[in-house]
Order: sequence, then structure tokens, then C-alpha cells
Amino acid sequence: MNSIFQSCSPVPADIDAPALALPMARVAVPAGFPSPADDFVVERLDVMKLLVRHPQSTFYWRVKGDSMREAGIHDGSIVAVDRAVRPRSGHVVLAVVDTECTVKYLHERAGRVRLRAANPTYPDIVPRDGQTIEVWGVVRGVVQIFAV
Repeated sequence: MNSIFQSCSPVPADIDAPALALPMARVAVPAGFPSPADDFVVERLDVMKLLVRHPQSTFYWRVKGDSMREAGIHDGSIVAVDRAVRPRSGHVVLAVVDTECTVKYLHERAGRVRLRAANPTYPDIVPRDGQTIEVWGVVRGVVQIFAV
């Protein structure tokens, strides 16, 4: 496995990390015109439970580049990638093309595979003769930090 990942290394999800459940309001926050607030009934939310379904097979990766920007995955985003999820056409996946890692949409049709970006300036990746494409895992979620 290490030889494939010369240019990219996953960071395993810390399966021994304690849960950090933080308060979350039950009402949705409008992104348009403000409206009077409902009663703020609070529940506890553990982000790890949203992102991680299979802790032993989930890894985090920091994304570099803007090829998936229209999917909400930006330069610097952190993606949670689950190796236990069976990849299907339409999933966002982490794939290894020869020895380079990439995050793209997986498209399969008539037994042919291609990787598609969510940015029209990037071409599809279609395997050429002798080229290796391995779907390493399925992206379950993304964390985007807006302010430090």
C-alpha cells in the first residue's frame, strides 16, 4: 500500500478519540431573509457520528486544488473517506491514478470507468492503455473551515 501512496498519505480517523457532542439547535437557520426564531430546543451533535460510519476504515484527507469546487469541496477542505463503502457510479471517490491521488466523481457505463471533476475547466480522467486507476474509498463528507 505504501508504494501506491508515494504522493499522498491518509490520516486515520482516531478511533480512540472521545466523543465531542456539542449543542445543536433543532431549528434550521435561514440563509435568506431573517425570520422570527422558533423555540431553540437543543440536542447534542457529534460530528464524528455524521462523518464516520466505519471507524476502522475511515481516513481523513486534506484536498489540494479546485477540481471539485462545484461539489462543495474546495482547496484545503478535509474529506472523510470510507473504504468500507462500495463505490458506485455517481459517488465522490478518492482514486489513485497510477501513483497520484485525486478526488472526483466516479462514472461507470457499459463497463467503462471515468473520473469526472466538478469544475468544467478540468477534463475527465479516462484510463489509457497500461494506466492504473484504483478507487480507494468513497467520500462520506467534507469539512470546510471558513475562519481561524
